[in-house]
Amino acid sequence: MPEVHQLSIAPLSAHAFNGDRSQVAVSPNSNEVHIYAFDGSKWQLQHTLTEHDKLVTSIDWASHTNRIVTCSHDRNAYVWTLEADPETGAAVWQPTLVLLRINRSATFVRWSPNEEKFAVASGARTIAVCQYDAESNWWVAKHIKKPLRTTVLSLDWHPNSVLLAAGAADGVARVFSAFIKGVDQKPEPSPWGERLPFNTVCGEFVSPSGGWVHGVAFSPSGDALAFVSHDSILTVVYPSAPEQPPSAVYTVNLPSLPCLTLTFTSENSLIAAGHDCQPLVFEGSIESGWTQTGSLDQRTGSAGSGARTPVGGFAGGVGRLNRSEAFNMFRAADSRGVSSAPAPGGGTLGAGQTLTSHGTELLTVHQNTITSVRPYEGVGNVSKVSTTGVDGRLVIWPVQGGVGGVTQGVQRLTV
Repeated sequence: MPEVHQLSIAPLSAHAFNGDRSQVAVSPNSNEVHIYAFDGSKWQLQHTLTEHDKLVTSIDWASHTNRIVTCSHDRNAYVWTLEADPETGAAVWQPTLVLLRINRSATFVRWSPNEEKFAVASGARTIAVCQYDAESNWWVAKHIKKPLRTTVLSLDWHPNSVLLAAGAADGVARVFSAFIKGVDQKPEPSPWGERLPFNTVCGEFVSPSGGWVHGVAFSPSGDALAFVSHDSILTVVYPSAPEQPPSAVYTVNLPSLPCLTLTFTSENSLIAAGHDCQPLVFEGSIESGWTQTGSLDQRTGSAGSGARTPVGGFAGGVGRLNRSEAFNMFRAADSRGVSSAPAPGGGTLGAGQTLTSHGTELLTVHQNTITSVRPYEGVGNVSKVSTTGVDGRLVIWPVQGGVGGVTQGVQRLTV
C-alpha cells in the first residue's frame, strides 16, 4: 500500500529527498522551500528556506554532498549547504547565489549524477550548466543556447554526467553535450556519440502531435530516452549511432489526460504521472515495443489485481477523466439531478469520482494533478517512487512487478 502524507494545504510544485530519505524538501507553491524530517510517525517541519522572492519552480538534493539546489521565477538559483550558525551553533542552511545570467524565469534544475555540476532550464531559451569555481568561491554558468527557441520545461542527466536531455515548449526533446573541460572526464563512446564538445546536439526528437514536452528521462543505462508531451503521448527513443537515425521510436497514446513527469524504474519499465492524478506504469523493450500496463494506484483497481482491462477503462475509473466520465457526469446531472455539491449521505458521480460529505472525491490517492515523480528506493532497479501533487500530498509508492495492463495504443516507427 502507498504511504500518504498530507504535507500542505497548498499545491506542492516540487520535491526532493536527502540521501537516506530521512528528510524531504518541498515547494508549497510559493517563494519558500520547506524541509521536513520524519520522526517515525509523521513529517515535521524543520527548516524554511526563504531567499527566493518569487515562486520556487524546482528543487534537487545531492545525496552524497548533501547540497540542495533551488531555482525560481525570480531568475535565480541558490545552492544551500548545511552549516553551524556561528552565534548559536545550530545547524542552518546557508545559501550561495548562482550567476545564471538569464533574463527569464528558471523552470527546472537537476544535479548531475556525479554532483559536480547542475543544469538549470529557463524561459530565456537557455540551459545554464553550472560548475563550482574554487578560486572565486562561486558557482558559474555556461550556456547551452542553440538550437533552443522556446522555454525549456524539463531536464534529465545521462548516467555519464556529460549528456543532458531537455524537453521544450516547441514540442522537441533534445540531447545535448554538457561536457566542461577541466571538470568532466572524457565519456565512454555510446550510441549518442563519441566526441562531445559542449553544446553538441546529439539528438532531436519531435513529439508526434507537436505538444509541449513536459518531462524527459534517460533509462538507467542511458541507451534510451523517454519523454511525455502535452498531446497525451509517451515516446521512447533508442539511438543507433552518432548522426544516424534512431534504431526505433515507440509511441504510446494515452487514453486520458497528459503526463507531466516520468522516471525509469528499470531498463524495461517506467512510471509517468500528471493530470490524470495517478502514476501510470509502462513496460517494454527495443524488441517488443512499449505498452501501458496499469497504474500504481490500487484505489482504481488497476494495480495488483492481475486483471487485464481495456484501453481507457481501468477498473473503477481512471483519475479525473476517462472516455466516458464527462458523458456519465452530465447524464447523471440530467436524469437524476446529481451535481458536484456535497451530499450528506455520499454517493457516486461519473466514472472516476465519488460524492462524500466533504464534496467530490476522485477514486485515486492523489486528488489533483501530480507535479513530480522521483525514484525513492533503489538505483537502476527502483522498488519505490515518490510523488507530490497539487493536492499537497506526498505519496510513496511500492513499484510492483507483473501488473496486468493494456496492450493497445502503441505504435513502432522504424527509421
